[in-house]
Amino acid sequence: MNIVLLEPEIPANTGNIGRTCVATGTALHLIRPLGFLLREKELKRAGMDYWHLIDLHLYDDWQDFLQKNPGARLVMASTKGRSIYSDFQYNKGDYLVFGKESAGIPEEILKEHPDTTVRIPMLSDIRSLNLSNSAAIVLYEALRQTGFTGLQTQGELHRLKW
Repeated sequence: MNIVLLEPEIPANTGNIGRTCVATGTALHLIRPLGFLLREKELKRAGMDYWHLIDLHLYDDWQDFLQKNPGARLVMASTKGRSIYSDFQYNKGDYLVFGKESAGIPEEILKEHPDTTVRIPMLSDIRSLNLSNSAAIVLYEALRQTGFTGLQTQGELHRLKW
């Protein structure tokens, strides 16, 4: 799977998402402009000591991303989506796209992807969920649907046995 962050603004969110990407073998794609520097301590703190393990891809802008990923199936996550994220059928290798914290994905981009734009249900008077929470919710549903390939699905106790 792939997570794409379009112009993320908050380093802690990107760090949290980066850690989730490492834990799931998911590539992280960051599209500039970024609201932070990649060396910021908040980014690295949220990503813990995993930041150097991220399969990280950087792009100058949306067009650069599209040119370098031709044929990618883009799944847009937006409060404006017409489908519920858990009803959508994900494929291995999908690119799960999330917009910046303050504005989401621009409507001009969403309009190009009406059938692959999903939303997470929430109360109508709430503007949005936290970006890192949203990314985790959608990513894990996509991973569940595709069989959690390559992921450890059973845990073990450290000191005792089950």
